[in-house]
Amino acid sequence: MGIRLIGGIGALAPRYDGFILDLWGVVHDGVAPLPGAVECLRGLIEAGKRTVLLSNAPRRSGDVVERISRIGVPAEFYHDVMSSGEEAWQYLDQRRDPFYAALGRRCLHIGSVRDTGIREGLGLELVETAEEAEFILNTGPAGWDDRIEDYAPILRRALARGLPMICANPDLVVMHAGRLALCAGALAQWYEERGGRVRWHGKPFRSVYDTCLELLGIEDRSRILAVGDSLRTDIAGAAGAGIDSVLIVGGIHADEFGAIGGQPPDLERIEEALREGSYCPVGVALNFCW
Repeated sequence: MGIRLIGGIGALAPRYDGFILDLWGVVHDGVAPLPGAVECLRGLIEAGKRTVLLSNAPRRSGDVVERISRIGVPAEFYHDVMSSGEEAWQYLDQRRDPFYAALGRRCLHIGSVRDTGIREGLGLELVETAEEAEFILNTGPAGWDDRIEDYAPILRRALARGLPMICANPDLVVMHAGRLALCAGALAQWYEERGGRVRWHGKPFRSVYDTCLELLGIEDRSRILAVGDSLRTDIAGAAGAGIDSVLIVGGIHADEFGAIGGQPPDLERIEEALREGSYCPVGVALNFCW
């Protein structure tokens, strides 16, 4: 296959007019911007490129902007933000989709106190047990060290009642301050594998990319590049949307690809993973830098 190792996004910038950029694992690690990331954002803006930050965060877009500004990602270095949480909120608010139209108002929220903003303005009646609920809103584990086993009892009770689940973050894991932490997608996957009904929002699903393409305002998809650190969500999602992608190998796949502590990645391992998943990024980079 001969996958191309790219030294920086600047080398590809002339080929593209718009960029859809993952946040967690590419721009920041949940605590601070990753090395070189803010400079790369600045480089894209100075080169006249349109940029949209696309996050699988289970929060509304405005909340994402506030949080990344707080940890050091300036708003002047990108144009728009879209999130899986924003899309889930919009579907819950509008209820035009048949799945959503059939939902009641009694909601069992599985998530962290960080994610309570996604519930605001929806007229939901929050309940504490599966027996009281009409559906589950899943934004992920409450703690960074939580395991699926911690949630299995309540999920089994929900399965017994046939409760539908909304997953507002399809990620299985995320790199938080240098460690992998469980995400909502892992809970939703467990639930779905046992017969539960799940409605997923965010990457790799097409609808969220369609929104990003509208925000970019660029009709020629060959002039758009997606950058992300997950094969399952970022790279697969870009392919489904018909746009090119670059895989950042120093993110959640760092252990798998031997890209720890700034070490050069193992290209043979990367190529094997790409073949197994039929993934086709235009190149890989150790990190998101100019």
